Amino acid sequence: MPINDDPRAAGSDDAPDVRRVLARAFADDPMMCWFFPDPDTRAVGLERYFGTLFRLHYLQYGVCERTGAAAAFWTPPGAPGVPDAETVRELTDVLGERAALFRESVETAARHAPPEPHWYLAVIGADPAARGQGQGAALLRSGLARADAAGLPVYLESSKPENLPLYEHFGFETLAEVALPGGGPTLWAMRRAPREAAG
Repeated sequence: MPINDDPRAAGSDDAPDVRRVLARAFADDPMMCWFFPDPDTRAVGLERYFGTLFRLHYLQYGVCERTGAAAAFWTPPGAPGVPDAETVRELTDVLGERAALFRESVETAARHAPPEPHWYLAVIGADPAARGQGQGAALLRSGLARADAAGLPVYLESSKPENLPLYEHFGFETLAEVALPGGGPTLWAMRRAPREAAG
């Protein structure tokens, strides 16, 4: 893909690039390594996983953006937070014996979401080859500006502790540390209060 750091809407034609970028971005993520424990098949599994979520859930109910080497999925207030039956069926096929853990993890994480209307940053990641170029930060700023314009907070979960300082830099605060069922990794539930637009 060309290296372009300007966020733009991602559509169905972007699916191959989006799933490839996110598979690379999450190859060492603790939760994804838990869902896909075999390193020999993880890359293929992650591409199928992110491709399914993108195509069946976030393109339908969310806002999907990309740059040349990063992608982000957001959902607005009122959008379904849990994948529908068709998405779950396809994810079950992708995850195999880990599908039950996935469902339990989604339900566990959802219990920590704030009750007030909010934007949810479901997925954000950059290809490791492009890290440090600001592409993930550009996507983060784009979504935060959208939430700020609406006067709404933003919520996310991170399973990678080294990402917490980045989110804190953008104004997120940790609400809870969530232990996933079945001996899974820890998630950090984080919230960012809305900010008034400059000017």
